Amino acid sequence: MLLLALVGIVGCSDKSPTILVNIQDLDTSKTRIILMHPTVRNLKTFLYLTDGKIFPVDSNYQIVGVFHNLGEYNYKQSVKFIENQHLEHIRLVEVKERLTPDSLYAINRCSPIFRELFRKSRGALFFGGPDIPPATYGKATHLLTEITDPYRHYLEISYLFHLLGGAQDTLFVPLLSENPSYAVLGICLGMQSMNVATGGTMIQDIPLELYGLSHVEEVLALDNDTKHRNYNANLGIEKDLAPAAFHRIKYESGTLFDSLNGYNPSFPHVWSNHHQCIDVPGRGLLPIARSMDGRIIEAVVHSHFPNVIGIQFHPEAEAIYRADEKLKLVTGQEEKLSYPEMYPGYEGELFHRSFWQYMAKLF
Repeated sequence: MLLLALVGIVGCSDKSPTILVNIQDLDTSKTRIILMHPTVRNLKTFLYLTDGKIFPVDSNYQIVGVFHNLGEYNYKQSVKFIENQHLEHIRLVEVKERLTPDSLYAINRCSPIFRELFRKSRGALFFGGPDIPPATYGKATHLLTEITDPYRHYLEISYLFHLLGGAQDTLFVPLLSENPSYAVLGICLGMQSMNVATGGTMIQDIPLELYGLSHVEEVLALDNDTKHRNYNANLGIEKDLAPAAFHRIKYESGTLFDSLNGYNPSFPHVWSNHHQCIDVPGRGLLPIARSMDGRIIEAVVHSHFPNVIGIQFHPEAEAIYRADEKLKLVTGQEEKLSYPEMYPGYEGELFHRSFWQYMAKLF
C-alpha cells in the first residue's frame, strides 16, 4: 500500500471548513492516501498521475495532505488551489507540535498525530525536495549543503521513524508492525529521508565526495551515466534547460524491477535531479538498484515491510509521459526531443508507467 502524508490546516481560513480539517474528522468511507508536503505543484503532479491513469488508484480515494506550520512553503496557496479547482477529495491537516533534531527518533509531541495518520490511511508518499540537515544524521554540515526547510525535514523524518523504526532505538516498535502490508513510497528526498529515519547517513555532494570533482566543467566532461543532475544549468547561460539528467540504472535480479522493465535485458533510463545520495543504508533498507558504476544507490526496499519502497529517481515527472514536451538539455541545443522520443518503451517511458502500475496494485 502507498502512504501519502495528508496535511490539514486548522484555523487558517474560516471560509474553508471542508478543506482544513482535524485528523479526527476525516471521512472513514474513503481509501485515504497520505501526501506529505502538499504544495500546489505536488498536488498537480499527483492529480496528473491519477487523472491520467498513470497511477490508477481506487476512484473512491481521498488525499490527505500533511505539513508543518513552520515549513517554508505558504500552504494557503494549496487551500486556494483546492477551492478554485473544486477538489472534493483533498483535505489538509496542519501539524503545529514542535520538533528538534534530538526529538525525532523517540516518542514525541507528534507521536499521537503519526499514529492517527497511520491508522486512518492506506499508504503514504514522500516527494522530492531540498537537502536534509546533517544534524539529523549526526554529521557536520558540508559547505555545499543548503538547508532551506528544516521543519519539513523534521516532520517527515520523524514520521518515517515512527512508521519504520531505526537503528537509533532498536527497541522502538514501528507502526508498520501493526500492518506490515502498509505502503510507503519515498521519491528522491523521500528515499533519503527514509534512510536517515532508519539510522542511515548521506553523501552530501556526489561530485566532490565520490568523484573528487570541484568544478561544473569537470562534471560535464563525465559520461552520462555518472551525471545525476543537469549541471549545464549551473552555468546560467540559458534559463530554459531541463533540470534533469538522464542516466541508466542497473537493478538486482529477482526484484520488482524485473517485471517493471518487461524482463528486458537493457538498463532503463531514469529522470535524475540530485546531488546527494545514500552513504550507509539505514536499518532494514536493502539496496536493489544502483547507478551503472555501482556508486549510487538508486532504489531500496525494506527487509521486513514488503510495500516500503524508496527510489532516487523521479517517475512522477510529467515530461516522462508527454510526447509533446520537447526538452533542452545543453546550451545551444537546436534539435529538441521529448523524453518518450529519446527513451521509448522499456528504455524509459514504459518502465516508469510500469512502476506506477505496480504501486497502484499495492492498494
